[in-house]
Amino acid sequence: MEVAIERVERVIENIEQVVVGKRKEVELSLVALFAGGHVLLEDVPGVGKTMMVKAIARSLGAEFKRIQFTPDLLPSDVTGVSIYNQHSQQFEFRPGPIMANIVLADEINRTSPKTQSALLESLEEGSVTVDGETLQLGKPFFVMATQNPVEYVGTFPLPEAQLDRFLIKLQLGYPSAQEELEVLNRLQHHHPLEALESVMTREEVTDIQKEVTNVLVSDEVKGYMVDLVHATRTHRSVELGVSPRGTIALMKVSQAYAFMKGRDYVIPDDVKFLAPYVLSHRMMLMAESKMSDQYAEQVITSILQEVPIPVNQRRLARS
Repeated sequence: MEVAIERVERVIENIEQVVVGKRKEVELSLVALFAGGHVLLEDVPGVGKTMMVKAIARSLGAEFKRIQFTPDLLPSDVTGVSIYNQHSQQFEFRPGPIMANIVLADEINRTSPKTQSALLESLEEGSVTVDGETLQLGKPFFVMATQNPVEYVGTFPLPEAQLDRFLIKLQLGYPSAQEELEVLNRLQHHHPLEALESVMTREEVTDIQKEVTNVLVSDEVKGYMVDLVHATRTHRSVELGVSPRGTIALMKVSQAYAFMKGRDYVIPDDVKFLAPYVLSHRMMLMAESKMSDQYAEQVITSILQEVPIPVNQRRLARS
């Protein structure tokens, strides 16, 4: 485990050559990768969402593809299409950009719901179906989707079914004045992304993903996760609570986070820290809650304060 942790730290330091002042967001993105899930980055344009995804891809040395979502994009532009070859008199499949290890789905909410739905199978099952044939995607397979807030012109809200398939939702936010000055200094002569080199292989990523599944989650910690999720289903401000898929996602993310912290067991503190990033985008609030600016993150925060943490948590984590 120690060797793997050192490699992960090298990846984080490598990414930070490009992304300034966003260590927590970088760590959480890698947590999602090692947990076998995907990330949704939501923020205003120009704060470095796309740049962070590119830096992660270069650091991992995996095949990288970018999909620029636009209103006229078709599902076949994502998954690929079969084209008739007149010379061989056979249909040949030409894979779409989704057939890569790391995929940047840029501005995903600028395309129609029909095209957005083309990602559902790949996000959940790691496969695509074209002309009735199911094709498995390579491993690792990791999607980082960026979106602008729905208040901006020309955007389509993501369907709840698709939001539920993103393991984590993150926001980068504006940099501080000191961080923005550092960005200017780094970009004055050349872009640091151009000199970024790979510090981890695809095989190392898949090995870590296998190790993460062996991280212990005690029955008490699992019970804490279930209590949190059930609280979202009965909360007065929530119309639609978190599904069982969200409970599974919380466990997987907690395992990956504990692994990155050098532990082979999950503690309730891990769950409490990760819950807002895993659960908030999986809920639908009541209309009156939206009007009163009671956002999903605030609901999760209140639930975390109400649901009791298992006693003697570190002892229970090892049991």
